[in-house]
Amino acid sequence: MTERIYNFSAGPAVLPLPVLEAAQRELVALPGVGMSVMEISHRSKTFDEIIGSAEAGLRELMGLPDNYHVLFLQGGASLQFSMIPMNFLSKDKSADYVLTGSWGKKAIKEAKREGNVNLAFSSQEENFKRTPRQEELKLDAKAAYCHVTTNETIEGVEFQYTPDTGDVPLFADMSSDILSHPIPAERYALIYAGAQKNIGPSGVTVVILRDDLLARIPDGLHTMLDFRTHTEAKSLYNTPNTWGIYIINLVCKWLKEKGGLAGMQAENEAKAKLLYDAIDATDFYRGHAEKDSRSIMTVTFRLPSEDLEKQFVKESTAAGLDGLKGHRSVGGLRASIYNAFPRAGVEALVSFMKEFERKNG
Repeated sequence: MTERIYNFSAGPAVLPLPVLEAAQRELVALPGVGMSVMEISHRSKTFDEIIGSAEAGLRELMGLPDNYHVLFLQGGASLQFSMIPMNFLSKDKSADYVLTGSWGKKAIKEAKREGNVNLAFSSQEENFKRTPRQEELKLDAKAAYCHVTTNETIEGVEFQYTPDTGDVPLFADMSSDILSHPIPAERYALIYAGAQKNIGPSGVTVVILRDDLLARIPDGLHTMLDFRTHTEAKSLYNTPNTWGIYIINLVCKWLKEKGGLAGMQAENEAKAKLLYDAIDATDFYRGHAEKDSRSIMTVTFRLPSEDLEKQFVKESTAAGLDGLKGHRSVGGLRASIYNAFPRAGVEALVSFMKEFERKNG
């Protein structure tokens, strides 16, 4: 198959076509270098320019203040679940965690290995259908930090605001909605995100952290698990994912051409509205998340029966709409419509949904 289909996968997810085409042109040899980016030294002048440009692109798009470090690490968000409490949660302290879905649950599991966790909010008993209102957060003013997952990919719930944690540093897993809309970056002390949904390919984890946090890191950590190692070496302590960082640089340039994060937000909200309107127009489809917590990145919904859901996945895949099966832990259906996902793909899905209901409703 050479024709591109509509890829609704949750990650690794769809990349911008112009980025893929640019990478294709330069795959064998970077202009003026004669080698692929996957072959050059990570300590070469050429790569130094690439990683510097990728960092500058993220800083500009997100409006990051000068006192924030931008790191390109490995291990995915899953490693950060452990690395963050190892660096910032001492045995005699507690951290606030806001639980709104499956990924937050995994983060809490790892944090408990390092210290005490205060569950500031949990929607688990409500089947992870919503995010909390500000007044529902039971925060500890003496917490080491407060951790949130801004968008839960499996359940399809997303924070529509930035929580106010007072003087307590706010940490956020933004793996699935980073760069999808503007954020008040200065309100967050630490942001991390696996690249494979909105930033680039799998194999890179972006970590953004405020400089003053480094003074809180205890001595004696394993070298590769200490954030100071990576800030001092500017992400080059070990060989990074040179290819992935190269793609991130191209994605940042593409986003700037799209009008930055404000332009991207407008496109994303329009795509999500098309799909949610189709879900709300009938009783045949049922959205999972409550309306004020709905994600514009990951749209989750159900059909009247699991048999119909299986049939929907089979027929939609045959129609060139791939990756709509919900996560194995919750079932149902999920359409991941990240930044690079085209509006035409959402329109094709909505058309398929209407025809599927006509035949099976």
